Amino acid sequence: MNNDLTANLVEALALLFSGDPEIWAIIWVSVSVSVKAILIALPLGFGLAFLLAYAEFPGRRLLVTVFNSLLSVPAVVVGLTLYLLLSRQGPLGDLRLLFTQDAMVLGQIALSLPVLVAMGHSAYQGGDRRAWETALTLGASRLRAVVSVTREVKFALLAALAAGFGRIIAEVGASMMLGGNIQHYTRNIPTAIALETSKGAFAQGIALGLVLLVLALLLSASLSLFQGRGAVRT
Repeated sequence: MNNDLTANLVEALALLFSGDPEIWAIIWVSVSVSVKAILIALPLGFGLAFLLAYAEFPGRRLLVTVFNSLLSVPAVVVGLTLYLLLSRQGPLGDLRLLFTQDAMVLGQIALSLPVLVAMGHSAYQGGDRRAWETALTLGASRLRAVVSVTREVKFALLAALAAGFGRIIAEVGASMMLGGNIQHYTRNIPTAIALETSKGAFAQGIALGLVLLVLALLLSASLSLFQGRGAVRT
């Protein structure tokens, strides 16, 4: 068994470093979909986080509770909900988004948004509220005041960004349901690992798993770095 494991690991490394087009096509789909999703979710998530931290309106506390609760919703439940909405019988079926990269992006936005809002809200609440009040007192526009406050908590917001991206880059449930695992189109790293290992193609699964492991380590290191800098600054 050790010989088999070693042989699969060597083959996996060969696939990665030889530039195997199949492997790198899967990696490209995974990274491009997740980057699109996080770039769309980022301004929406941090915008909501700021409003929840600095604005007073009815239902604000309820919204905070809802977004905190959404952190624990499994990816497959999010995928199922969007699948029902986007299916032919669903209210959004006419858009014909199911089993496309756009559907995967929607699913990952839904998964990352609670992370960005919840952690962003905590970041803004942990900042110095006087920065907001001082900026307005000095005649700054509300937009410039928002920018000023955001700079004060930028490391905590970067940690939220890293956590949000980590939430979606490795999820399999929503991607499988919404993308359909179509070769060269919607097959990303997690869904490809599930497929290849079920077929006994362990070398390809290990190769893709190594990519995910490297991404996870980079995200974890970034998260620790941003949190550490934020704590020092505070």
